Amino acid sequence: MKRSGVVLAALMLLAGCSGGNDGRVVDDARLLAAAEESGNWLTHGGTYEEQRFSRLDAITADNVDGLGLAWSHEFDTNRGQEATPIVVDGTLYTTSAWSKVFAFDAATGELKWSFDPEVPGEAGFNACCDVVNRGVAVYEGKVYFGTLDGRLIALDADSGEQVWSVVTVDQSKPYTITGAPRVVKGRVLIGNGGAEYGVRGYVSAYDADDGSLAWRFYTVPPGPGAPPDGAASDSVIERARATWSGDWSRFGGGGTVWDAIVYDAAFDQVLIGVGNGSPWNHQVRSEGRGDNLFISSVVALDADTGQYKWHYQGTPGETWDFTQTQPIILADLTIGGSPRKVMMQAPKNGFFYVIDRSNGQLVSAENFVPTNWATGIDMATGRPIEAPNARYTNGPFLAMPSALGAHNWHPMAFSPVTGLVYLPAQEVPMAYANDANFQGREGGWNPAIDFLANPVPDDPAQFRAIRAMLKGQLIAWDPVRQREVWRVQYDGPWNGGVLATAGNLVFQGNARGQFQAFAADTGRKLWSFEAGTGIIAPPISYSVDGVQYVAIMAGYGGAYPLSSSFVDNPRPMPNGRLLVFRLGGDTPYSVEQMPNPPAVEVTTRFTAAQVERGMRLYESTCSVCHGPAAISSGVLPDLRRRPSLADADSWNAVVIDGILKDRGMRSFSRWMTAEDAEAVRAYVAGRAAVLRQQEGGGSAERR
Repeated sequence: MKRSGVVLAALMLLAGCSGGNDGRVVDDARLLAAAEESGNWLTHGGTYEEQRFSRLDAITADNVDGLGLAWSHEFDTNRGQEATPIVVDGTLYTTSAWSKVFAFDAATGELKWSFDPEVPGEAGFNACCDVVNRGVAVYEGKVYFGTLDGRLIALDADSGEQVWSVVTVDQSKPYTITGAPRVVKGRVLIGNGGAEYGVRGYVSAYDADDGSLAWRFYTVPPGPGAPPDGAASDSVIERARATWSGDWSRFGGGGTVWDAIVYDAAFDQVLIGVGNGSPWNHQVRSEGRGDNLFISSVVALDADTGQYKWHYQGTPGETWDFTQTQPIILADLTIGGSPRKVMMQAPKNGFFYVIDRSNGQLVSAENFVPTNWATGIDMATGRPIEAPNARYTNGPFLAMPSALGAHNWHPMAFSPVTGLVYLPAQEVPMAYANDANFQGREGGWNPAIDFLANPVPDDPAQFRAIRAMLKGQLIAWDPVRQREVWRVQYDGPWNGGVLATAGNLVFQGNARGQFQAFAADTGRKLWSFEAGTGIIAPPISYSVDGVQYVAIMAGYGGAYPLSSSFVDNPRPMPNGRLLVFRLGGDTPYSVEQMPNPPAVEVTTRFTAAQVERGMRLYESTCSVCHGPAAISSGVLPDLRRRPSLADADSWNAVVIDGILKDRGMRSFSRWMTAEDAEAVRAYVAGRAAVLRQQEGGGSAERR
């Protein structure tokens, strides 16, 4: 393990202090009363309710135009930045891509320490949606975080020294951790990801002092005839098994808990959001039968034991990658003249849900973007009313929303002042079709969907027309009346998380790199800052010595940027940043934009059969990271511009021999032969020829 930075001697003397000015630790009492500490940001969503609302009001709608950069820090990677910083008594803790942890002086930006868990580069292959990390938890003098390769690590909050580390997954399987842990009653809760690669999801609780396992709940039952797990979920195994068909254990079943984990103190329960099935295609996963509990659900668990209490399944038997892992907000709302303790969630499927936290009963649900897979929600049963052929059993189905979601992981916010939820929404259609040739690859990408149903045109005008269909919005949503109040329209999806403040402000960054402030009551834009790189993370606000700050992690990445290009041939992305603002801030700021290398000219002559085979291999195996039709977003290398494309030996050294495994490009020899790799090169070479022609470099004839 590597640790660097400067640790002040005075801080070393404060044993157990979590970076505090007065020696206080973050304990259960402070976490429960986090809303009273407006100067800090003690837990992932600001408080246990995860409303992402700051009571600070020194920065207001009247003076936000005076906001300027106070300080910034550049990280050592251009991969996606998704973390929510945690601020405790003047120290800011955050994570960057590859699960690295940093502690800064929150007022000056001085680096106190950093910690590199040395995640193996090969682990990046298992991350469907980039090598991101969404942050840390701080509790009783320790900083907790998950690593991409499945570890949960505790660090000393003052020094950054490792205290303990536990492996939370079977590392022989393609599990990952990208989500932020939560601390509840002396236990650290963490989930995992990897459903696309064929794993079985669960959430675990570890003792905060020593890392011993306290309880675990599996969200998918063990396969037919398999024994119980000896876990908290054993009590509902048979209930869950009755909703599955065939041998779902072949591909794990999915149901990973990769983001939402919320403690509901009012009912002493933990609410978890559960992900998609594995494979996506219900016909393959469960013979097209059954609801498949508990995928695409919210599940309530006893906080002490992990025992099942209730669940609500938004998309029974899901078959579109409609995860229900999206952020959960707790609130007290007056509905129909009566006070209700509710949870609010806007998952991928396009419906905004208000659910009674006491029993899991649906209160209301309305679509917040156009939806065509379902016409509404049956309030008598709580089930979606599905459209004909939505499950693409009789030919392809062009679905709205799609696997990228009407709302993905990007946090939304709730203001108790306006009563509105501020929601990053998007419209990204996608054609679903059964993969008639699906066989499955252990440890590989296994959606059982034919992605060739979504062709990318070579004609630039057609390409831009398709991209124009992809939209993003910031929507102010009234959860009581279930209707939109105002919206900000963007020209593309995958925009950042949201912060609401008592200063009548809503802050959000967007994929174009603008960090903006809007009036919370009207949506009027009041301020903007050019970050020089796309912003997908959520902001926070805190104060030090009476000065209010707003902080945001900037760095484009994640599922959409890896799998889709936002603009024509974008340039390579710059390194990510942590940006911190205050009124009157005037720190100089600039980001160097890197040029694109030219498209590679390949002189090898390939057969039409090679190109055709290469297209199928590329689109089913490589496109999820390098972009459909080999069009990169700029986060990962554009293969059409890589020098290795020109030479078969150099190409095979990467694809088959894995010479770049330490940088995240592992060997594909497990799934491809040298002939397969050459076929992929044939296809990418053709794509490079098209690019050269578009850029004035020569003929698009495939050789």
